[in-house]
Amino acid sequence: MSFDSSQIGAIAPLSIVIVAGLAVLMLEAFAGGKSRRYLMGVTVVAAVIAMGVQYMNIVGVAPGASNYVFSGALNMDRYAGVFGLMFLANAALIAMLAPDYMREHGFEFGEFYALVLFGSAGMMIMAAATDFLSIFIGIETMSLAVYVLTGVWRKNAKSSEGAMKYFIVGSFATAILLYGMALVYGATGSFSLSVIAAAPPNVTGQAIFIIGMLLILVAMGFKIAAVPFHMWAPDAYEGAPTPVTAFMAAGVKAAGFAVLMRLFGTAFGHTELIYGASGWAQILAIIAVATMTLGNLAALRQENIKRMLAYSSISHAGYLLLGVVASATVGASARSAVMFYLVAYTFTTIGAFGVVAWISSKNDERLQLDGWAGLASRHPGAALAMAIAMLSLGGLPPTGGFFAKFYLFRAVLERSDFWSVFLVIVAVANSAIAIYYYLRVVTAMYFREVGREPKPLKSVPMAAALTIATLATLALGLMPGWLFSAVQGAVFGPLGK
Repeated sequence: MSFDSSQIGAIAPLSIVIVAGLAVLMLEAFAGGKSRRYLMGVTVVAAVIAMGVQYMNIVGVAPGASNYVFSGALNMDRYAGVFGLMFLANAALIAMLAPDYMREHGFEFGEFYALVLFGSAGMMIMAAATDFLSIFIGIETMSLAVYVLTGVWRKNAKSSEGAMKYFIVGSFATAILLYGMALVYGATGSFSLSVIAAAPPNVTGQAIFIIGMLLILVAMGFKIAAVPFHMWAPDAYEGAPTPVTAFMAAGVKAAGFAVLMRLFGTAFGHTELIYGASGWAQILAIIAVATMTLGNLAALRQENIKRMLAYSSISHAGYLLLGVVASATVGASARSAVMFYLVAYTFTTIGAFGVVAWISSKNDERLQLDGWAGLASRHPGAALAMAIAMLSLGGLPPTGGFFAKFYLFRAVLERSDFWSVFLVIVAVANSAIAIYYYLRVVTAMYFREVGREPKPLKSVPMAAALTIATLATLALGLMPGWLFSAVQGAVFGPLGK
């Protein structure tokens, strides 16, 4: 791969994140516990600086234009830039949620911040990847960091159990992904998405190619926790430290969809691959319906709020898959809707899990719904933030979640055929089901008698992160136009270099 100085600016945000991660490791290794009070600040400052550089890069690239680095292995276009901003904001907010939570529960490690930064770097690579090799490097960089983060609470048996299940399932997914990539390479002779996209029908119609494509789809299903590849998510979400759960729910899911949309919108974008006998659009539509339905029905039965939010996260993967299906026919508008949805979902999820982390105290995480009774009378600010997050996840105004679903469903309906209408009806019905279990949390906080007195953490960074996430969720509901206009210009351009 060739590299020249003109590409330095394009990869600067990614470089800042990686260098900051290495700096955090060095501080932890040589300064030990004395440095830990600064590690959150280093992480947040690095993420904010990288966001500033990323924004300048986005402005400097025309809508739909490509900006290749490393001989075309990465495309630092507006599509990758918007996802990069999302991942960096996620990293900064998680770093603010984490220190006092870890300190309260007795497992503070400086490596935590380095893993968040390295995981975010992997996500950024995934969003920009334009060949199988860079996709794999990005996925594994992210995954290895998240596996460790899930089990970082070493004295907690559920954390270790969740990390082990996540690692085992993730290892299978990696093997399936590599096998699928190998089969596609065997058919086309290339790892490049642009070369694969240009392959003639007599190549893409081969059984080896179609099987490889479907295996890649299965592997990505594991990463986004789509049914029937979702089994790891509830245990991993419940066992992981709550800030890590927020990092997984927001970042890992967004990165998975970033790869899905670029991969299936380019390399596997042939009409016969989308709608043929083994077409992925029909398969994804079935998976989307199963995912949103099972996720919502399972969430109805949960008394543990982290497991409820885990199944909720599964259901949201189903909604988002509708956008991927729609991207096969309506293209850019569907991808814009998915990107808007992921931005709104990121802030909403951080807000929800942030409140769960905030009311957690040593030896009492208050994960059962009964523990939330009367929270509004004692801590109205936290209850309001949680209520806004629940309304947004349910798709109710005036939150970002409402317009996220509105734009997504509108994009699906652009095709105006029976199946598109059917899919939207199923999605709306599922959204109605979801409102019930989201409002259970609101009802417990506002309309039930006070239970055990909560002892929330006294944390200024955590309060700041919650405030930012909540205000962003409201802003996306009250002024959605500016973001949707921005992501409309951020869809990727043609591949090929």
